[in-house]
Amino acid sequence: MKAASINELKHELLTLPPKKVLELCLRLARFKKENKELLSYLLFDAHDEQGYVESIKKEIDEEFSQLPNGNWYLAKKALRKILKAISKYSKHTTTKESEVELLIHFCLNVKKSGIRFRSYKVLSSLYDQQLKKLNGLVEQVHEDLRFDYKKQLEYLE
Repeated sequence: MKAASINELKHELLTLPPKKVLELCLRLARFKKENKELLSYLLFDAHDEQGYVESIKKEIDEEFSQLPNGNWYLAKKALRKILKAISKYSKHTTTKESEVELLIHFCLNVKKSGIRFRSYKVLSSLYDQQLKKLNGLVEQVHEDLRFDYKKQLEYLE
């Protein structure tokens, strides 16, 4: 079965009554966790982007408090899990600034964590990949914010 294009879906949704659209949204949210998370963000958190980012930062801090310091392999797995969550939450937001803030927060926590990430090639390259991604994202934000973010990036490098 071929999926319809976004334009076709939009046109069809405009022709449906609001009650039917509500039923479709609830049915869509029932089948996939990602759909439910996105719908929750759009309904409850989209109006307060800064509050949403702060709640994610708290969640990241919690994950870092449980980070295993002795074993670099387990630390790598935990860091990848945190990055996966950050990328999932970043998909929900429409602003690059939110993604930049989350990745800067991640990198700051890596530096503060006490993990000797520069001693291990895998952890070092994981960190460097995030810095590279951050450099690209910073170029996409508004120029007033760009200066502040670049100062933070200098500290991280």
